[in-house]
Amino acid sequence: MVKISQEEILKLANLARLKLSKEELVEFSSELSTILDYVSHLDKIDVEGLEPTYQVTGLKNVTRDDVKMDYKVDKELLMSNLPESKDGQIKVMRMIG
Repeated sequence: MVKISQEEILKLANLARLKLSKEELVEFSSELSTILDYVSHLDKIDVEGLEPTYQVTGLKNVTRDDVKMDYKVDKELLMSNLPESKDGQIKVMRMIG
């Protein structure tokens, strides 16, 4: 079984900017070890001769050229549909602490 230590969990949490409690450290250590163990089993599967599956719905990758389109937007109508605005600007919630 693949074992991931609490120190490794702390390092991952720090990189993801997460604060974990001691209970969460124990829980995530167990859960991530289980996930890594499952992935190690998948690594052992013989896939020799199998074609990669990129799309399972049968859809084709359809692309088109970008076309510039001129849209006229009524600013008053746009502003009337906003939850908040200030001085003719769209007011949004602060994103950075």
